[in-house]
Amino acid sequence: MPILNRAAEMQDEVAGWRQHLHQTPELNFDVFKTAAFVTEKLKAFGCDDVVTGLGKTGVVGIIRGRQGEGPTIGLRADMDALPLNEISGKPYASTIPGKMHACGHDGHTAMLLGAAKYLAETRNFTGSVAVIFQPAEEGGGGGNEMVKDGMMDRFNISKVFGMHNMPGLPVGQFAIRPGPIMAATAEFTITVRGKGGHAAMPHGTIDPIVITSQLVGALQTIASRSTDPVEAVVVSVTKFHAGDAYNIIPETAEIAGTVRTLRKEIAKKSEERIRAICDGLATAFGARIEVDYQANYPVTFNHAEETAFASDVAAGVAGDAHVHRGIQPVMGGEDFSYMLEARPGAFIFIGNGDTAGLHHPAYDFNDEVIPHGMSYWVKLAETALAA
Repeated sequence: MPILNRAAEMQDEVAGWRQHLHQTPELNFDVFKTAAFVTEKLKAFGCDDVVTGLGKTGVVGIIRGRQGEGPTIGLRADMDALPLNEISGKPYASTIPGKMHACGHDGHTAMLLGAAKYLAETRNFTGSVAVIFQPAEEGGGGGNEMVKDGMMDRFNISKVFGMHNMPGLPVGQFAIRPGPIMAATAEFTITVRGKGGHAAMPHGTIDPIVITSQLVGALQTIASRSTDPVEAVVVSVTKFHAGDAYNIIPETAEIAGTVRTLRKEIAKKSEERIRAICDGLATAFGARIEVDYQANYPVTFNHAEETAFASDVAAGVAGDAHVHRGIQPVMGGEDFSYMLEARPGAFIFIGNGDTAGLHHPAYDFNDEVIPHGMSYWVKLAETALAA
């Protein structure tokens, strides 16, 4: 099952959709124009049902096979962009300052639209395909909102599959693994409240900058000294704000950051250690330290049977040598995790080639990927729903 001839023929058309979406990026749940574009296309393709407003602004199209009743599988793409100023220099670059498709969701949406058009034309399967276009993957949890809206039960989805492009992986290759493939995420904000004063008289203060500086270092011991070395955990401080004058020790300092783990037990322990470290430093220095800890996306966990199935489908498209079946987990987060908690399924990476990395202002989805991604989606649906 190599690349479908029809997918190759449609590449320019689908790339045109993708570049249109790239020029008009939208954030979070505010993907109204993108959702309207998707809805218009799905209706034009002749989908049997097109439902909007799921998970606030998500869209689901239902395509029924010509060979009778059967199960429904879900294929998911994300629609939202990122709050970045684009520097790609492409002729179809973002026309909206401060917003760009820096993660390839424009490509994901276009590839699934292309697959939907093909499947609606051929309908060479038994049962139904639900093409799922979700908002707010970049931190808003749109996948969770669609699940909570009853999407799985409403459309009787039995299995669900997702796909994401991967810069650095050659075009035409896929990467996957059973079990945890992407990390659980959490965010924390820590406020250190000391006693301000003159910078020339530090002995009369409780310096929150000194305390917070020690706190940044101490948090790194969660990975290096509190967690089994074979376990994966990342604790990164990404913000540090304190003071606004050369000669004043401020009253407060604040840091913020993220925690990434691959197991619930490690996530729980990481939070406990953050709180314990803060309590200890507060006692040692006579300060008050407040911790706001917010658990975010759960682990993206691929189910074994569905992962083996997805791997075999990818091998049919790309050749077995071009499917990496045991990649290392990625410590980024992904809200497809909520769909995998609701139904069995698998999440796979598709090569984007030698491009700028995800979330970089020079990133651009590689349109050469389109026929590979379309072929994967089509063959996955037709194989899963074979008569």
